[in-house]
Amino acid sequence: NYHLPLFTVYRMKRNRLPCMNEVLQSSPAVKQPKLGCCPSLSQTHMCAALLDWGNLPHHVVLRVFQYLPLIDRARASSVCRRWNEVFHIPDLWRKFEFELNQSATSYFNSTHPDLIQQIIKKHAAHLQYVSFKVDSSTESAEAACDILSQLVNCSIQTLGLISTAKPSFMNMSKSHFVSALTVLFVNSKSLSSIKIEDMPVDDPSLSILVANNSDTLRRLKMSSCPHVSSDGILCVADHCQGLRELALNYYMLSDELLLALSNETHANLEHLRIDVVSENPGQIEFHSVKRQSWDALTKHSPGVNVVMYFFLYEEEMETFFKEEPPVTHLYFGRSVSKEILGRLGLNCPRLIELVVCANGLQVIDNELICIAEHCKNLTALGLSECEVSCSAFIEFVRLCRRKLTHLSIMEELLKPDDVYSLDEIHTEVSKYLGRIWFPDVMPLW
Repeated sequence: NYHLPLFTVYRMKRNRLPCMNEVLQSSPAVKQPKLGCCPSLSQTHMCAALLDWGNLPHHVVLRVFQYLPLIDRARASSVCRRWNEVFHIPDLWRKFEFELNQSATSYFNSTHPDLIQQIIKKHAAHLQYVSFKVDSSTESAEAACDILSQLVNCSIQTLGLISTAKPSFMNMSKSHFVSALTVLFVNSKSLSSIKIEDMPVDDPSLSILVANNSDTLRRLKMSSCPHVSSDGILCVADHCQGLRELALNYYMLSDELLLALSNETHANLEHLRIDVVSENPGQIEFHSVKRQSWDALTKHSPGVNVVMYFFLYEEEMETFFKEEPPVTHLYFGRSVSKEILGRLGLNCPRLIELVVCANGLQVIDNELICIAEHCKNLTALGLSECEVSCSAFIEFVRLCRRKLTHLSIMEELLKPDDVYSLDEIHTEVSKYLGRIWFPDVMPLW
């Protein structure tokens, strides 16, 4: 057992001596001190006895343990019998993250194999929120699948499979991965949230997921899963009527999917994330989604957030924004043309947040003002490598005013003109926002 350092106890004694004296006098378990030449030292020892860490209530130690990494939690469990009891309380094992890394290829700490086996043997039945963080090695991915296949006596509600670096799971045997995932889908009858990235999951395994968890599934986030087709996702939407959040790649999106999510028996969708990436090198054309399908979705779920991430080159974006997709959050990870930015202002009235990483250093004054005039819900804007004149930028802020809660642009991208200089832009923008604002500045090291 450990005690507080003497200087800490002394400081507590000085600040709370009257209160502590009352506790000492009223406590039958503490022997009253005899007054002598060093009363403060006697009281210090008694304070330390009362504040014995080993006597902390279980719920307090449990709360502390929940913030500790697994290795520190295991070490703390060997301090005393009381802490070891807390270490095995089921509440402590409801949420766990397995970190699987090869020391030769990763700097991250890995969950020790002995601890993994102890968890599976003693605490698998208590696991509810499980995630796997795996490095780029195939060995780590296979180890994750071995653990998954052993989780047969559990009721997992949340599952996350994340590769910290590619390719990991995509390089392992597809049959091995699907077999392990199927074991979990069959034995966990209460899955409510699944996040899968860069995995060889396929349509048949999704069918098994639906067959065993259709009543409980609320969130499905899938990214870069090439073996899943639009039909596989459609199967999930048709049978999981309580689904509220869905993330997928654009190639999985279809009119049939949007109509299935708009069915009157389906729960209102809250969040739809779409990653738009080139599935094949040199891909130029992308399929289009009918406006009627989008309208059906927003009519059924008027508050849905439609989030789109674009990782395309300029020549690949011709298909998009010719009509009115109900997008609310839009992120361009690569250069986007002035023409596409111009379409946003005319065809994206629900836009709330816009981030443009680059547009080839073209001046986008007119496009920015058009967005401010037509996107009445816009509250956040981030620009990088996009040149804007100071006058146009201030006009944009004037149109948006205080509803613009997030505004970010590098100072070197703002171009002085005949009306405003860089020294004046801070004052003008701050006036319209109703708060102090400065452009971002590149740090000089």
